[in-house]
Amino acid sequence: MTEIACFHVDAFTSRRFAGNPAAVCPLQAWLPDALLQQIAAENALSETAFYAPRPGTDDFDLRWFTPEVEVDLCGHATLAAAFVHSHVRADAPDRLRFWTMSGPLTVTRTGEAFTLDLLSRPAVPGDMSEGLFAALGRRPAEVLVARDLVAVFTSAAEVRALRPDFAAMLRLPDVFAVIATAPGGEPDADVDFVSRCFAPAQGIPEDPVTGSAHCTLTPLWADRLGKQRLRARQVSRRSGELTCELAGDRVLITGRAVLVKSGQFYLDDVDVP
Repeated sequence: MTEIACFHVDAFTSRRFAGNPAAVCPLQAWLPDALLQQIAAENALSETAFYAPRPGTDDFDLRWFTPEVEVDLCGHATLAAAFVHSHVRADAPDRLRFWTMSGPLTVTRTGEAFTLDLLSRPAVPGDMSEGLFAALGRRPAEVLVARDLVAVFTSAAEVRALRPDFAAMLRLPDVFAVIATAPGGEPDADVDFVSRCFAPAQGIPEDPVTGSAHCTLTPLWADRLGKQRLRARQVSRRSGELTCELAGDRVLITGRAVLVKSGQFYLDDVDVP
């Protein structure tokens, strides 16, 4: 019998049962991909992060799985992994480097806050489609495209009022996720912009707080608001708070995290190489 530690962390929040939950499993060596996917499905959270030492370095390899698929970038689970490492290792450094499908990512700890250094993913103009309108139930002011479709609305209240049709969203061709966003305004006048993120094709109807989405939202709103440092709120049911900064072709995303629970996965030795 092999035991694998697993931590449940709420990221981009300082309150339990808010922000975006992620599972984090520190490994000493990699398990088979099929087993990683089974663990992520068993966790049934939007993301499970696995990290393991990178041989010959002080760095780590990091991978992210939804209950359905492996993904190329996940901000909140990266924050959660750094948070877990800082708590399970008394000698954990304040700066960690993870190697991922999206290249090297660094996370820096300052007190209780963690800053992710991610590659910017600017959006370009896209086409308004009846399919997107049907999926969102409201017509956005404009549509942009990066990895995700970005639906820009004129008010935060419109974004909060969305009641998406996820079956219709699944029919959109070649869409990883749909981001709805608007500038800050009542009832969110204390932030620069708001967002929601829907990814039913990845097994996540609505993601509570999406770090990777802010790799696109930060350059968008930095340009439109004329400021490099922005306060953001993802207005899902759980809600989450982020500070975002555009630094050239990088996006610095800062947030906090809190441990909710921890435990063990018990694996039959036949499952573990």
